Amino acid sequence: MHSHDDEAKFMPDLKEAAPEMVSAFFGFDKVVFDKNTGNLDLATRELIAVGVAVTTQCSYCIEDHGKRAVKAGASKAAVAEAVMVAAALRAGGGITHGWKAMKSIAEHE
Repeated sequence: MHSHDDEAKFMPDLKEAAPEMVSAFFGFDKVVFDKNTGNLDLATRELIAVGVAVTTQCSYCIEDHGKRAVKAGASKAAVAEAVMVAAALRAGGGITHGWKAMKSIAEHE
């Protein structure tokens, strides 16, 4: 797990090493989370971000997008549902990957 506060001080190093790419990333991120962009409202996009952050286990993103979802109009219950949808998909992935274990056993019987 990474410590956002301890490691964020290295952002200038990343910008210096890959300035065009870092700039493109932040431009893309700005457009994705612009309340006046796209067909999905900002609260919905933030709820998607919460779910993805839970799945990727990015603690900074979980905190940031959870707060931003509520600020954009999502309820606490909606954030909780986004978390549970992400948890269900992550658990489902574990089950379906478990099929591989069963397949490998069956192939060697």
